[in-house]
Parts: sequence; C-alpha cells; structure tokens
Amino acid sequence: MTTQIQIDGEIFQNAIDILKDLISFQTESGKSNLELINYCELKLKKSGASSLKTFNNSKTQANLFSTIKGENPDEIGIVLSGHTDVVPAVPSEWTSDPYLLREEDDKLYGRGTCDMKGFIACTLAVAPLFASSKLKKPIHFSYTFDEETGCLGAPLVLADLKKRNLNFSSCIIGEPTNMKVITAHKGYNEYKTHFTGLSGHASDPENGTSAIEYAIEYSNKLMELKNELKNKKRENNLFSPPYSTLQIGKITGGIGANVIADKCSLEWEVRPINKSDGDFVTKSIDEFSKNILLPKIKNNNPNGDIKKEIIGEVVGFNKEGDSEAVNLISNLTGDNSKDTMSFGTEAGLFQNSGISTVICGPGSIDQAHTVDEYITYDQLKKCLKMLVSLKEKMVN
Repeated sequence: MTTQIQIDGEIFQNAIDILKDLISFQTESGKSNLELINYCELKLKKSGASSLKTFNNSKTQANLFSTIKGENPDEIGIVLSGHTDVVPAVPSEWTSDPYLLREEDDKLYGRGTCDMKGFIACTLAVAPLFASSKLKKPIHFSYTFDEETGCLGAPLVLADLKKRNLNFSSCIIGEPTNMKVITAHKGYNEYKTHFTGLSGHASDPENGTSAIEYAIEYSNKLMELKNELKNKKRENNLFSPPYSTLQIGKITGGIGANVIADKCSLEWEVRPINKSDGDFVTKSIDEFSKNILLPKIKNNNPNGDIKKEIIGEVVGFNKEGDSEAVNLISNLTGDNSKDTMSFGTEAGLFQNSGISTVICGPGSIDQAHTVDEYITYDQLKKCLKMLVSLKEKMVN
C-alpha cells in the first residue's frame, strides 16, 4: 500500500517533471546530447552517484554510466539502461510542439516520451529512493547516444567497463514493451550504398552513365535476396514475421528528367534472425556489386564507382535457457509471460558482454517514431512500481 501511495503521489509527479525536462532537449540521433547527459549526471550526483562518461570522436555526444554503491563491495550490481537519442520530429506535422511535453487524457505527448525518455525519467525519479536505502548491491544507470542509428554509443561504454574490470549480474533495457518481458529480438543491419555515374544531357544517353539506373539494378538484386530470405524454411522460429527481412527505405539521386544522374544512393536494412542470414546478404550483394555491376559501370565510365557504407550492424538478442534478468523482472512484475520482437535494441550488445539481459519498459512500440508520440500515465506508474519493487528486493 505504501508503494502505491508513493507512486501515485510525489514520485509519479517527479517522473513527469523530469520527463518534461528530458523532452525539451532535442537529442536527435547524430546531434549533441551533452546538455541532457549533464542534466542526468547532476540529478544522479544529488543521489550520491559517481559517474563515468565516454565520448564520440568529436566530443559532441556522450554516454553516461553512474553508480549508487551498495553496502557489500563484493556484490555485483544491476544495470538500468536507456538510450538518450530520438528520431527527428517535424513540428508542422504535430498537434503541438514535439519538444514541449503536453498532458491530455492521461497521456503525455512529446518526441521521445515513449522511445525511450519515459523509462529514463522513471529511473531518475526513483534514484533518490535507491540512494536513501541500504542496498545490498550497487545499482547502475546507463544512458547512451545514437542507438537509433546503429547503436553507436553502447559499444564505447561497454568497452570502457570491460577495461575497468567491472562486472554486472543483470541489465534491464527499458525499451517500450508495455512492461512485458522480451527475451529475444532480431539483429539490425543498416547500410547506405552510393553510386557514382557520369552526368550528361538526356538527349544523348551514350555520353553519360546514369547512377540511378545502376542503383535500380542493385535494388532488384536486393529484392531477389529479400525473397530468398522469406522462402528459407525455419523451424520453431520465435519471431513475427518468422524470417529475416530486407527493405529499401530511401532512394536519393538525380536533378531532373532531362539530366543523366551522376549520383544516387540507397538506404536499406536487413533484420536477420541469425548471423548467417546477415552474412548471406552481405556476401551476395557484395559479390554482385564487385563482379557484375561495377564492371558495367566502369565500362561506360572509368571513374564510376559503387561504395557500400555500413551505418550499423547490431547483433541480435538471443533467448537464454535460464535468464537471471528475465527471472528478476518476472518476479518484480508478477507477469510470467514472455515474448520476442522484431525491432532492434542494445540488448544483444550487453548480452554479448556477458551480462544477463532483459528488455522491459513503459510505452508501446506502436507509438515509437510516430507523429504525436505519447506514453500513458498507467505505463509510467507500472514502470515506477517495478523500479520501487527492485529497490525493495535489493534491500531485503
């Protein structure tokens, strides 16, 4: 009863106030998140946490890893992890300013409310409770940059923690799952392929090389591979759809119908259910590009070229036979149902670092990346209840 009163009162309002601040930081992927990171670091410092930061090469983005120590220095702790970046928002498409939190009908609107600043706000709101308790083991807060564009930040902080010989028992990734336990997801590989042709007047096609036409041939090959992935037989597959997917998300090139395009680019992705499917696509498209398509471009234009840029190759999250993290969350929430999902997260990176990992957080993936993104009061309260229960478990 005490926990419920706290969640409906001061802690809940504190989480909303923090979320309002977090939303105001326009931390689109690729842009600086330093103001938000400094804000989080100060909040955690007030709760007695010590912090480590890792930066990108230009020092414009940072990961924050903060620790509230436990009483037993020999106990290894639990990590609460979330990414600080959000996808872009076009203000003219929204009902209200996407970077100004709006409350209406028990919903909180704003870019990142669901994915995934709502979870970060909850962890910051509960941090003083952890700090004022006699924890048996430490609690850690991990906030990363550029998860949305290939999980670029998390590998840096994990490498730093390994260098410091720091170990952890469990990691909770607070992605939006409606507070349901997620035990596995597909990998996520994102690419951008650039084509260089030779411009010219469209009235004389022989005097130019259309980068768009070669991009189309490349696209057709990708569609062949897409169908091969779909037709591969799978047994006891956990995912929906039950096969690796491939899709082309963006094509950019050309000036106009009367100009032969000298530049074109394709942005595409693969979500493999296993590493071999990702390797199959990479090997197939690279061989097609090198042995078939590039010689044709060079024949028409010696300076023609094809370059595939790896935006990110994120490992999948594999289901464990007996997961300490999954068991922990099931006990905290009282929900023993377990599911999988197709969208990628940082979970596989933490798992590959030897940390038992689970995905469970407030909000629905149906709201992530959408216009008028929101999270409900109910989801925030459920997350706060889980975190307060975690605190009590770490004390008793």
